[in-house]
Amino acid sequence: MHARTLTLLTLALLGTAHAAPKKVTGYGNLGVVSGKSGGTYTLPLGDSPQSLFYYGAIDNNLGLISQQMFDGLVEFNLATYKIEPALAESWTISPDGKTYTFKLRQGVKWSDGQAFNADDVIFTYRNMIMNPESRAGDPGNFKLGGQDITISRVDAMTVRFTLPRPAPAFLLQQRYFIMPQHKLARYGQESGAKPGDINSAWPTNVAETEVVGTGPFKLSNYAAGQKVTLARNPNYWKVDAAGKQLPYLDKLEFLIIRDPQAQVAQFLAGNLDQLNVTGAQFPDLKQKEVAGAPFKVNRSTALFGSPPFVAYNFDAKNAALAKVFSDVRFRRAMQSAVNRERIIDTVYNGLASLPGHGVAPANKAFYANTTRQLGSFSLADANDALDAMGLKKRNAAGIRLLPNGQPLELDLTYGTDSAVYPPIATILQSDFAKVGVKVNLRGILSSRLLATGQSGDWEMILHAFGDQPDPELRRPIWQPGGSLYYWHRAPQPAKDGDPANTAKMASWEKEIYDIFNKAAVEPNAATRKALYTRWQLIFAQNLPVTPIAKPENIGAVSNRYGNYVYNLGVIPGYNPVPLIYQK
Repeated sequence: MHARTLTLLTLALLGTAHAAPKKVTGYGNLGVVSGKSGGTYTLPLGDSPQSLFYYGAIDNNLGLISQQMFDGLVEFNLATYKIEPALAESWTISPDGKTYTFKLRQGVKWSDGQAFNADDVIFTYRNMIMNPESRAGDPGNFKLGGQDITISRVDAMTVRFTLPRPAPAFLLQQRYFIMPQHKLARYGQESGAKPGDINSAWPTNVAETEVVGTGPFKLSNYAAGQKVTLARNPNYWKVDAAGKQLPYLDKLEFLIIRDPQAQVAQFLAGNLDQLNVTGAQFPDLKQKEVAGAPFKVNRSTALFGSPPFVAYNFDAKNAALAKVFSDVRFRRAMQSAVNRERIIDTVYNGLASLPGHGVAPANKAFYANTTRQLGSFSLADANDALDAMGLKKRNAAGIRLLPNGQPLELDLTYGTDSAVYPPIATILQSDFAKVGVKVNLRGILSSRLLATGQSGDWEMILHAFGDQPDPELRRPIWQPGGSLYYWHRAPQPAKDGDPANTAKMASWEKEIYDIFNKAAVEPNAATRKALYTRWQLIFAQNLPVTPIAKPENIGAVSNRYGNYVYNLGVIPGYNPVPLIYQK
């Protein structure tokens, strides 16, 4: 294989070698037209961000605003999901697949006017992305077979990654946000700071001028509990098909509204311009649209988006429960008590489908059809399977008894401020009771679900993780020992990025662990697909978590705006706000 420079047909580079903005074109089939400048666009935010520093907190709300302020080396094409240039205008891959050299885009400036260069990229990767102490870093993706991937500066506008062995998904991973060294240098280890100090950068009371990015918008005002206001970045490095600088909008406002029904009310009142909605909310909104309301409701099959699942804590504090949860016979039995069809019909109004096991059914490149392994809803089968486990005895209330005589009673942790989690939790509670398993509902804010899961302070949880085009991008979730594989924390290493504790894994977990390690470095696409097909089958048979449904993408947008592109799904970060314009 020869070294190759990757470029995209949809990309045109303008200007001289000293200034090369990215021309955004090729999206006519998505309805994108040349827009006019000006206007304000208002979106909902589920809660106040915990920080204004993306790598300092795992926080979905922070992620939503960060998507509009920062960029990565590469990005997704909005029509094809393929990777194309962003802050890196081109790259080469060595013939052995172990060296990636990124040529950075000339002329890019930070929102405060400072020049962007290779030092920013190296500073970000070393202090944040590769840093095990950075709360939202990703050091695990920078070790292959226990050996480090290294990053080096070739010159002021070129960076190089050297891998110990090939990694086919490496390029797809490099969408990490790049941060400004000139604003964050004092938190860097080069300045003598400790690795964990980076997490204290940009607290919510920081001066807005300190939060500097290369994205389409910059921080203008943060009012905790009320709203986050972003203003147009005059230095943004993209232009439209006619050469006009993006974004079109002057301002982006995020209103902090925790309750989903309150978000709908604010949208209907005209105080929000866009809303991601659920199947439960769809009929009423669609009916209003048909009756002449000034908005459109859009549907599409989801590749991205987060299918909900239930998980049982293999390391639960109650040892008797932990032993039952760790038994695959229990997880299979309880899967028979999950009424997916009812949930799809009543919670999502039919706007969802049966889920995959770690891979979206819409993902043609990797999806293995494991629908048969989902089984069918049968309380009789669930009862028989629990009896066969030896959990036949029940107390006077009909609750099964554990071998130690305790009732088989567990807490289900779920997000109360979600439109879908509460009704799903209620259905599960009702059906599980019919097979002698008592479920107590334990509601918390959805923003706390991940932290609660990672803490181990739960028994059963209702949660969701987003799908991605390549399973390697979800390795921290689905590979045992990964930082987000929180239903069985025992195999996790003491330090993020170190090898997992395979001695603590079940045999099927060890096989999945090995599959991900092999697929991460396998250059042959067919072999990688075969490995991931095997993983999905093992997942379906052993149920580390129990997938429930795959929702459709449903979004509503005011008729006052154009260029609303929704094919990438319900992750608002993929919403191409720079192209949206006020009519």
